[in-house]
Formats: sequence, structure tokens, C-alpha cells
Amino acid sequence: MVQRLTFRRRLSYNSRSNRRRMVRTPGGKLVYQYLKKPKRVPRCGQCKEKLRGITPARPMERSRMSRRKKTVTRAYGGVLCHQCVKQRILRAFLIEEQKIVVKVTKASGVNIKKQIKK
Repeated sequence: MVQRLTFRRRLSYNSRSNRRRMVRTPGGKLVYQYLKKPKRVPRCGQCKEKLRGITPARPMERSRMSRRKKTVTRAYGGVLCHQCVKQRILRAFLIEEQKIVVKVTKASGVNIKKQIKK
């Protein structure tokens, strides 16, 4: 005679958040062990590459972690990867240089016009 086992579930739906494993306890009972979702490493906001130097964790777990495990000591540390930060700095520098060049050319253009009028 086969005995049908029934297990009490917290939630009846087979969702990603309700994954479980059957485990035999030392007392000989079969029980459900609820599994946690896998930890993930945060990704760069621009290129979607995994961020180095940051501990993988679930959001609630991350809120309890110390600051040094959540970020990298750099501008945009923990948000952008080092390559994207480098590109951003370079782009900002080139834009500023371009503005200076435009100013100089305008000023020299005005000077040339004044000389022509004289």
C-alpha cells in the first residue's frame, strides 16, 4: 500500500519566489525547505557589464551590508564601470576644449574684422 504524503505549503503557486526543496529532517519527517533567489552582481548603468568589486547579494541583504561591500571608491562607483567613467571624463574634457576653441576663433574673427575696417 502506497501512502500519499501531503506537505503544507505557505503559498500554493509555483512561482519563482516560491521555490522549495524536500528535505528529510533528523527526526525522519519530510519537510519543504524554501529556497532563496540567486544573488546577482549589479551591472553598469550604461554598458550593462557586471561591476567588479561589489559583493553579489539580494536587495534586502545588500541594505544590511557595509558600505565598502556595496560600492567602489571612485566617481560613480557602484553605478558605472571604470571604462564608462573614463569615457565620460574624456568626453567632458573634449567638450570643454571645443568650447574654448570656438571662443578663440570667434575672438580672432572679430579682431580680423576690426583690422580690415581700419
